[in-house]
Amino acid sequence: MADFSVVGGGVAGLVVARRLTLAGADVVVLEASDRLGGTVARHEVAGIGLDAGAESFAVRGGVVASLLAELGLAGDIVEPRPGPAWLQPAEGPAVPLPATALLGIPADPLAEDVVRVVGADAARRAAELDARPLGSEAPASLGALVRERYGDAVLDRLVAPVVHGVHSTHPDAVPVARAHPGLPAALAEAGSLGAAVARLRADAPPGSAVAGLRGGINRLVPALAADLERAGGRVRFGSHVDTLEGLDGTVVIATPWPAAGGRRIDLVTLVVEQDELDAAPRGSGLLVAAGAPVAARALTHATAKWEWLREAAGGRHVLRLSYDEPPVDPVAAARADAEVLLGVRLPVVAGSGVVTWTRPAAAEASDLLVVGETVAGSGLAGIVAHAERTAAALLAR
Repeated sequence: MADFSVVGGGVAGLVVARRLTLAGADVVVLEASDRLGGTVARHEVAGIGLDAGAESFAVRGGVVASLLAELGLAGDIVEPRPGPAWLQPAEGPAVPLPATALLGIPADPLAEDVVRVVGADAARRAAELDARPLGSEAPASLGALVRERYGDAVLDRLVAPVVHGVHSTHPDAVPVARAHPGLPAALAEAGSLGAAVARLRADAPPGSAVAGLRGGINRLVPALAADLERAGGRVRFGSHVDTLEGLDGTVVIATPWPAAGGRRIDLVTLVVEQDELDAAPRGSGLLVAAGAPVAARALTHATAKWEWLREAAGGRHVLRLSYDEPPVDPVAAARADAEVLLGVRLPVVAGSGVVTWTRPAAAEASDLLVVGETVAGSGLAGIVAHAERTAAALLAR
């Protein structure tokens, strides 16, 4: 009889199972499908091995880097190539994202690069709103906080597309602490949103806010699985769990439970041949504001972002476009949107891939032990950190 049954073999489930197993517990992972990793997955497009889901992780807290070091992958951690991300506004040409911002929230709403996005009137209004004293209670959601302190225009034109690119949802659906764990305390101490953002940026370690893994983030999954197996953990594929009754030991839920719908996201990957893209005309890619003349919500110029991938692509370019609503013809739509966003014609598409993911809704409060995106939010840093804390708490019992 196992000490722990972990339902779900995504990254959160694997992290918990590995940590418990390394401490000497008997652990079984019950995975309904025939593979591990969940949305951290690999696919091949035009002969290039690529991430089919997450392609980077936030360096905040160092938890993912520490895990990769334990797995022997520290030497393959890479930073993105220098270069700004861009924003495609609802109207007008694309512009670089403001330099001193956190999730699109500017430290100084009157900065020139902020005014370029939101307009002078909205920038002045944001400065006026943020000069007011803080209320006794901070708003619960990031959207409500930005709306209160900076106004609707900054939220809609700047923060919403950035947050959607990170969390795949509107800021109104993202709790402040989940958006950034240090933001509530920084806000209370600094007395304004702009000062809080400036403080968090100043306290952040030097270098990029995100990192990747040479060969793709998907390499994390087999490394976790191999370490789990070496430590004596077991994985049972094809294990569809409909009830928690009868499962061995303490049950940890690492999958949406009970199974429910969520937000559909379609990711279209294009491998194209176009020398004009060598100059990375939109840096590492673009986030797209609502109302823009394309259906895509974001575009990543992956070969401009990651040096290892540029080398692997051999002169070709890898573009990743995400959609909230599935296009009728995903490849044709992605190609047309990419031409608009990048300002470059793409006559040669060497290969394409389409992947559909479901981002689960937040879990409701219960007595169950739950890890993963439903409680930790999107992003590997938060998911891994929460899974590690859960395992530590279980071992401390």
